[in-house]
Parts: sequence; structure tokens; C-alpha cells
Amino acid sequence: MIVWINGAFGAGKTSTARELTGLVPDSVLYDPALIGDALRALLPRKRLDEVTDYQELPSWRRLVVETAAAVFAEVGGVLVVPMTLLRQEYRDEIFGALAARRIPVRHVLLAPAETILRERIARREEAGQSDRPGGHLAPYREALGWLTADAYVVDNGGLTPGQTARRIAEAIRTDTAAVCEIVQTPEPTRETVAAGVLFFDAQDRVLLVDPTYKPDWEFPGGIVEAGEAPARAGVREVAEELGLVLDRAPGLLVIDWEPPCRPAYGGLRLLFDGGLLPAEAAAQLRLPGPELREWRFVTEQEAAGLLPPQRFARLRWALRAREQGTVLNLEAGTPVP
Repeated sequence: MIVWINGAFGAGKTSTARELTGLVPDSVLYDPALIGDALRALLPRKRLDEVTDYQELPSWRRLVVETAAAVFAEVGGVLVVPMTLLRQEYRDEIFGALAARRIPVRHVLLAPAETILRERIARREEAGQSDRPGGHLAPYREALGWLTADAYVVDNGGLTPGQTARRIAEAIRTDTAAVCEIVQTPEPTRETVAAGVLFFDAQDRVLLVDPTYKPDWEFPGGIVEAGEAPARAGVREVAEELGLVLDRAPGLLVIDWEPPCRPAYGGLRLLFDGGLLPAEAAAQLRLPGPELREWRFVTEQEAAGLLPPQRFARLRWALRAREQGTVLNLEAGTPVP
């Protein structure tokens, strides 16, 4: 498993992690900051200038997961990870990808009082150990809501790193620090077929959902299982995700061939018309916390800012097909002549 020690700059993550590896059998320290250092050396200056933090780089987030999986396969046991992670979507993406590899994560938050944090940060800034003077506490405060709800919280303001590590080790041993329930299906090993279902409100806005395990919004739906009809897969996924039970198989709007783009394998993506969702039915929608964070009705223009380009192209043509009462055959989001 992974013990992810989170917290603000100056919270004592690395010193606690070192102590923890001495207490937890078969554990090793894995610091994702090393991946950030490597990317600073590898990536062109132009690309680095486009971000303010290496965590904004998709390559960093993917390499954090891939490296963790490789180290885990090499040595097994427990990886102790000291790394500040304050953006919930990044937490979801990384922990979800680890869950897809069947690597459970125990999420721990070191949360000393802010007065203590300020003193520690000031000392480190005076020593020239900060690349963001004065900019550490605000994002931490903003993240505290979801962090405290998600992680096992340790107030280490009056504790030494050794005492903090012992408290974490005991919480792991007794399952007080539970596994973080970010859920994702295993990554595909070949092309897949996926079925999405579009629902509309009285203003003809389309329903999108926000998965916990990846950064972009999605259509309700999911992967078609072996031997399952795509429309029935859409019906099943909608019931599992939203608690919405359809009494009929929805009609097809588009079928889109998504080409492979490493590391993804691509495959067939189908969108079906779930029709009008009355306001009273929308009010009854439920979200499975480990999988979906939010749902929202959006206009086509709003969807352009939430969906990745190829997925938005698929939606755009599905809306045209719905208007015209037809079915469109797409390749990479473009109609086949």
C-alpha cells in the first residue's frame, strides 16, 4: 500500500516520512519531488514557463503513478510518500490511477495550528528553502475542507517527527487511517467499447458528470462489459452512477471511433439519447462519492469548457444528430463522408 503524507509546506512531511519508514516493516521512502526535479531538467524552458508548479504538468501526475507502480512491483511492501497535494482534482487523478492498479492509499494530513505553520514557513523562507515566498498558506486554507473530510488528520504542532510517525503507524495498524475510497476500473489493455447516455432538461441543456478519478467532465455511462449490448450497458451505468432507472433502451445518436493515443488504446464510443429528464427526476439523482463528485446541466458552449476537445466534438455531433433525427458515424470526432 501507499501512505501518502499530505500537508502544507513546513508541516513536517519529509521528516515524518523518514521516521515512519523506520517503524513500518518493508517500507521505503518515495518522494515525487524527485520527478518534478527530473522534469525541470528534461522539459523545454518554454513548456516550464507555462506552469507555476510542476504538479500542473500532466506528465508529472502520470509519472508519479507510473513510478509508484514500478517501485511497488520491484520491492512490494509500503511506499511512504511525503508530498503536498492541495488540488482535489489532482488527488482524484493520482489516487484513482493508483486504485486502478490495485494499490490502496492511506491518506494522512499533517495539520499543525496555523501559528506554528507560519513560524516554520518563516524559518524556511529565511533560509532560502522556499521557491514561493508568502504563497503557501492560502491554497492550503482553501483545500482544508476536502482534506479534513478525506484524510486521517494528525495535529503534529506539539509532536516531534518521531512521535508523529508513531501515531501514524498506530493508525495504520488499527485501520484508523482507512484506505482512501477513490474508485477507478482497471486501465484497459486493449481497445474498449464505451456507452454514454445524454439527458436534457427543459432548457435543452445536457447533463454532464464530474468523475473523481480524472480531471475532465464526462457523460453518464461507462465501459461495455463482455457480452453486453451497448445500449443496455448505458442503462446499467446510469442506474449505478446516478440511481436513474430507465424503462427502455435509449436511441443511438453517434458512434465514434477513438484512435489509440499512447498510453490509451482507443476504441468505439457510443452516445445515446436519454431524452428529457424532468426536474423532479433530476432532484432525485444521487452520486456515488468514490466515483462522481458532481453533476450539472450545461449549454453546448459551457460544455466546451468542461470536456476535452475530442469528447466535446463527439457531443457537438450528437446534438446535431438529435436535432436532425439521425445517427452519425464519426472517426476521431469527425463525421465519415
